[in-house]
Amino acid sequence: ARIQIFLTFCKLTAILIIIVPGVIQLIKGQTQHFKDAFSGRNESIMGLPLAFYYGMYAYAGWFYLNFVTEEVENPEKTIPLAICISMAIVTTGYVLTNVAYFTTISAEELLLSKAVAVTFSERLLGNFSLAVPIFVALSCFGSMNGGVFAVSRLFYVASREGHLPEILSMIHIRKHTPLPAVIVLHPLTMIMLFSGDLYSLLNFLSFARWLFIGLAVAGLIYLRYKRPDMHRPFKVPIFIPALFSFTCLFVVALSLYSDPFSTGIGFIITLTGVPAYYLFIIWDKKPKWFRRMSDRITRTLQIILEVVPEEDCHK
Repeated sequence: ARIQIFLTFCKLTAILIIIVPGVIQLIKGQTQHFKDAFSGRNESIMGLPLAFYYGMYAYAGWFYLNFVTEEVENPEKTIPLAICISMAIVTTGYVLTNVAYFTTISAEELLLSKAVAVTFSERLLGNFSLAVPIFVALSCFGSMNGGVFAVSRLFYVASREGHLPEILSMIHIRKHTPLPAVIVLHPLTMIMLFSGDLYSLLNFLSFARWLFIGLAVAGLIYLRYKRPDMHRPFKVPIFIPALFSFTCLFVVALSLYSDPFSTGIGFIITLTGVPAYYLFIIWDKKPKWFRRMSDRITRTLQIILEVVPEEDCHK
């Protein structure tokens, strides 16, 4: 958590290093790259899903906070407040950063640049531009650290609910962190890196992500009417989740039509959850040899990783 705070500070510092010179350029009247900025672009609706995915990926940090609800003090108040404040900061920062880029770099040059922030800083900041790649690297590391911190909790809770192997629900005896759930991210990440194509990777991962986010929000709408007396720490007007869910599912359906190969891979990966569901949830009469083998593997990994069930760790 302390590392994440430090890296977030580095990220905001990097953004300010870009925004301030950009605002100065804007005051000087450097607006030539804003003229006809959207002319000559591909306006086909087929490109809409990928454009949405890029945009929603950039703003996707908001739902990571929901993964660590158990570790947040006073979540009923803290989580909505944190999401609202962070979204406002991110929106302002992203818009001003892009405005800063276009005061110095044309749209064509921006597309050709391998690192836009570095290209921008080299043109305006002189020798100080050497600091920008360092801040960008720290920013990327911060995003990775936050992602690992949050997503590992998803595996941890799924295992605790019996949806995944038991070992993933255990925590380290001294650090009290879900070590197995963190480690399991490594092979999954390595498999994704073999893809090599960032655009395809983003497309099929975004397909699965926004499909389930859309379904989850639709489920909340269903529960609002099916179980109106449930305890709800906070509520929002129904049209907000309805519009959000519709947007998610519409973009997912359109991406399946416009890029069937990449999104098809995401859909196939999603379907692997079906046999996992039957193996861990439905199949309750497992043979003795299967249970013995599973217990033996679990005990071996417990010894190697020094992990125990959460209730044992707090005794």
